[in-house]
Amino acid sequence: MKAAVAGAPVSFGVFEMTPEGADTVGPDDMLELLSAAGYRGIDLGPVGFLGRGDELRTRLRRFDLELAGGWVQLPLSDDDAFAASLPGLDEALRVFAEAAENGQDRLPLPTLADDGSAARRSAPGRGETADPLAEAGWSRLLANTETAAARVRAAGFEPTFHHHAGTFVESSAEIDRFLANVDIDLTLDTGHLLIAGGDPLDVVERWGDRINHLHLKDVDLAELRRVLAAGGGMRDVWSSGAFVAFGRGDLDLDAVLDAIDARGFGGWVVVEQDVLNGPGVSIAAFRDERAADQRDNREALRSWL
Repeated sequence: MKAAVAGAPVSFGVFEMTPEGADTVGPDDMLELLSAAGYRGIDLGPVGFLGRGDELRTRLRRFDLELAGGWVQLPLSDDDAFAASLPGLDEALRVFAEAAENGQDRLPLPTLADDGSAARRSAPGRGETADPLAEAGWSRLLANTETAAARVRAAGFEPTFHHHAGTFVESSAEIDRFLANVDIDLTLDTGHLLIAGGDPLDVVERWGDRINHLHLKDVDLAELRRVLAAGGGMRDVWSSGAFVAFGRGDLDLDAVLDAIDARGFGGWVVVEQDVLNGPGVSIAAFRDERAADQRDNREALRSWL
C-alpha cells in the first residue's frame, strides 16, 4: 500500500472530551511510544497539545514523525455559531502551517466535522430519529461546509470531512446526501460507521474514489450494542472500551485494507482507538495499556503498511 500510518492522541485518551484536569499521557512520552512502534505520523489532538511553532516542529523532528491531520469541529447547521467558530478554524490552520514548515511527504489534512447536537450525541447511531435535521438546516450545513473547505484551501491545504456519530452527518444515507452536494472528500472512520449501522466494505465500494483520509478503528460490537441498548451516549461509548485493538473486535481488517488498497489509496491511515480514562485510574497503568495496544495495532498493519 502506498499510504502511511499515523497514530493519534485519542488512542491515549487525549481529545476534546478528556475531562478537565484529568491526568494524561504527555506529548513527548506519546510520540516516543508511537515512533518506537513504527508509526510515521501523528494526528494533532487538541490545538496546543503538541505545542506551537518551533516547539511543535522540534517535537515532530525529534521523534521523526509528520503531522497527519487534525480534528476541527464546526457547528455547520447554525449560521451564527458557524461564523463565531471561524477564528478557531483559522487558529487550527495556523498550527497545520507551522507543522508543515518541517517539510512533509504528505501534507496534513484538516479534518472538518459537524458539531451535531446534544440530542444526537446522547443517541449515537439513532440521530435521524432522535433529532432529524430539517431542509433549512441541511442547506446551511452544506453551504457552511463549502465555506470552511474554501478557507482550508486558501491556507494551502486540502480539507477532508469526517462523518461522526452524534452529528448531523452520521448515517450512510446522510453521508450519501452530503457527498452528493459538496466539493470535499471523505474521512472514512470505520468505527463511527459501525456505530451508525454502516458496512465499511460497502462504503469503500460506493465512496472509495471520494475517500482521501482513513481513520481505522476496530469495534467490539457486542459491547457497543450493550451501551447503545442501555441508552448510552457518545461519552459512554468512549468510556466503555468498545473501541479495541485490531483483532479483538469485529472489523474485517484484511478485507477493508485490501479494498482500500485496490483503490490506490495513498494518503494517511490514522489508527484511532478512542478511549477515556476513568476517574481514579492510574495514569501509569493506563499509559502502559495504551502503549501495548498501539504496538499491537501497528503490528497488525505490517502486511500493508
